[in-house]
Amino acid sequence: MSEIEPRDLAMISISPPPSRIYLLRHAEALQAAPGQKDFDRPLSDNGYAAAEIVADEAADKGYKPDLVISSTALRCRQTAEAIRRVVTPSTEFRFVDELYNGSPDVYLSLIAAQTDQESVMLVAHNPVIELTLAALIGRDALASALPRGFPTAGLAVVDSTPSGWVLLDFVTE
Repeated sequence: MSEIEPRDLAMISISPPPSRIYLLRHAEALQAAPGQKDFDRPLSDNGYAAAEIVADEAADKGYKPDLVISSTALRCRQTAEAIRRVVTPSTEFRFVDELYNGSPDVYLSLIAAQTDQESVMLVAHNPVIELTLAALIGRDALASALPRGFPTAGLAVVDSTPSGWVLLDFVTE
């Protein structure tokens, strides 16, 4: 993963559409078993439960993305499946290898490329999901909203406003 300082991310901008961005960190995964690749780590029982809770809470609040872009890592695919259960049948799902070891510029580029969607969700990994949120709303706003960092199964809801991107809500179990 390339090293990008949060101060450098302020130079990357996304203009709507999309006008709403959802950033979902995968739920808690099991530790890798001996010989198991990190990529193949599944969700833990707690992770499955947390993914379902966050998906239900998001749906209750009307948070339904037009497009879900997920890392191909098993734990992200499993988290995305919880979202699939609560969105409309027309919601498109894409699984993208570059999110697994991607940098914030990869995440932001994927979002920026979705100019035909009003709302886009990324299901991906920390620390890059947190750095992506910082790039959108600023480090100070991130530190104020998430003083302990971006938790597993955390969902940031970010909206475009005339003055820039703002964190509208943060859903967690």
